[in-house]
Amino acid sequence: MAILFTGIKQLLTFAGDAAPRAGAAMRETGLVKNAAVLVENGLIEAAGPRAAVLRHRLAKKARVVEVNGVCLPGFADSHTHAVFAEPRLKDFSMRTAGASYQDIKAAGGGIISSVGAVRAQPLKAMTAQLAARAARFLECGTTTAEVKSGYGLSLDSELKMLRAVREAAKLTPLELLPTLLAAHSVPPEFGGDAQKYLDYVTAEILPKAAAEKLAVFADIFCEKGYFTPEQTTAYLKEAARLGLRPKVHSEQLSNYGGTRAGAAAGAVSADHADHVYAEDIAAMRDAGTIATLLPASNFYLGLAKYPPARELISEGVPVALATDFNPGTCPCWNMQFVLAAACTHCAMTPEEALCAATVNGAWALDLGDRLGAVTPGMQADLAFFDAGDYRELCYYFGANQCVMTVKKGKIVHGKGR
Repeated sequence: MAILFTGIKQLLTFAGDAAPRAGAAMRETGLVKNAAVLVENGLIEAAGPRAAVLRHRLAKKARVVEVNGVCLPGFADSHTHAVFAEPRLKDFSMRTAGASYQDIKAAGGGIISSVGAVRAQPLKAMTAQLAARAARFLECGTTTAEVKSGYGLSLDSELKMLRAVREAAKLTPLELLPTLLAAHSVPPEFGGDAQKYLDYVTAEILPKAAAEKLAVFADIFCEKGYFTPEQTTAYLKEAARLGLRPKVHSEQLSNYGGTRAGAAAGAVSADHADHVYAEDIAAMRDAGTIATLLPASNFYLGLAKYPPARELISEGVPVALATDFNPGTCPCWNMQFVLAAACTHCAMTPEEALCAATVNGAWALDLGDRLGAVTPGMQADLAFFDAGDYRELCYYFGANQCVMTVKKGKIVHGKGR
């Protein structure tokens, strides 16, 4: 049965080209006031001025859901580490006492501190935990999320994490996209030998994850003390050969060359981008690589340096926003906070931030052809907010303004369920 969502004060359709939005196009929201959206069989049938939508042949017999606020595409969160066994509370206490990212790593914290608990956690418990976390994303208006492995760092544990994503996807309406991030750090048993570990990942973990179709993307952490730009390009090219789309963690802590290495391997996105230079930005633009910014992580870490969103946008690089939800450096699943941080700390306009969290987030997941915009034929992924003006989503922070979430045409959070 068709559903008619009506009484929408402001609808952001993001109608436009079927491509990542860059430059001035990131400010084109496709705003419609006094709007309605008609949905059937999981797809958008009509969206726009209420009077026009009501003339659609399906509108008369549709189930009517009255809303009173702002509607936009469900958020597409293109960078999360949502599979982990325990929060890193010791790291948090060290950080509040003044320890740096590198200090915490040297003390046995950081990524490696999550490995033991993940290796010990049974698949069933891991799956249930991820499904429970997925509900938090839906409550905040996120309808699609990428989920990385990377806290197992062994064949059995990395595949277990990816299987947990696959199994959790059966238990939640949240659409989950799995990413293999076995190249996240070097586990203790390899004695700090990054190349030896990467050879193991390439020979054992990567081909098995690809053969079982457990991952859509492959990612690597290119940073001093982790993996080099040369290792990054070679690894991502091998991942692409096996059918996984490359992504890269790059320029988070320093300018190290990871962005250019990822672009050279055809990375769909380069994530963090805090320390990119002009040559990195040019490489992303020329390769069609999206810059996925994670300002909530910078906020949580208390960093003065934020990614240069204005420069990226002015140079024609499509920018996406994501939460970076993880146990150590960003325990935040609410994309609304990310919007506020992007506007107040990265000098993005509300229009650009909302575009980055919807349309461009979808393209950073290779899904922009079916979600990220509220136009006929697109997947009916919608988020409704208790607001009179869409800019309130970026203006207010610290609370959840989402009152209803729709995934594939079904109300999965809020009124009307």
